[in-house]
Amino acid sequence: MRIVRFSTGDSYSFGAVGSPRDRPGHLVVAELEGHPYAGISLTGRSHPLDDVQLLAPVLPSKVVGVGKNYADHAAEMGGGVPEIPLVFLKPSTAVVGPDAPVLYPEVSTEVHHEAELAVVIGRLCRDVPAERVPEVIFGYTCANDITARDLQRTEGQWARAKGFDTSCPLGPWVETELDPSDLAVTCTVNGETRQSDRTSHMIRGITDMIVHITAAMTLLPGDVILTGTPAGVGPLQVGDEVAVTIEGIGTLTNRVIKRG
Repeated sequence: MRIVRFSTGDSYSFGAVGSPRDRPGHLVVAELEGHPYAGISLTGRSHPLDDVQLLAPVLPSKVVGVGKNYADHAAEMGGGVPEIPLVFLKPSTAVVGPDAPVLYPEVSTEVHHEAELAVVIGRLCRDVPAERVPEVIFGYTCANDITARDLQRTEGQWARAKGFDTSCPLGPWVETELDPSDLAVTCTVNGETRQSDRTSHMIRGITDMIVHITAAMTLLPGDVILTGTPAGVGPLQVGDEVAVTIEGIGTLTNRVIKRG
């Protein structure tokens, strides 16, 4: 099932994307009662997908990133693969949705794209054992862990480099029925392929990440884990259109504009 957040004028709701039986191929958004984490309940109202504005599919309290989780990316960034997962946070204010502008931060002159598979948490959890990890996963979406690379190099922690406003596009929806073990992940900038790899090449799998993260902190429904980016990260400029595509989910597209 594909779960979205959407707006129609001043109204904001969660919805499920699908095709009516009498109109196959015609995509509509069936409006949900409340949030989807405790179960799917429909209001009976629906809207053509083309008539709604898709928003970030979740409203996380926090986004937890895992750095250097592909060997080739670790190599291009310098140094080896971390002995333990390299974890960082992005604030909720970094999150934007599909087609939303990415604001080039005034504090940086070197902003990079990072295409990633994102895991969406579906229930409050901590100290999750490996065998129970599937119970806490709601689904998966596309993410772009946009990074101010110059700040990342020069500052001892990554709060500004990873956490500036609009630095975490998510979308276009959450796919709840997906095997994430071997998916193609690509990133294009103005139609040119910059990143291309498969999730099967991640150093640490999703189970290990969730066990490691929840040993330290509680995750809430809607929280997001970024699973790392493949090699090929590179610069974004004002005016660029950047697209992250993940097999089985779809494409997340955003345009970079000047913050002003």
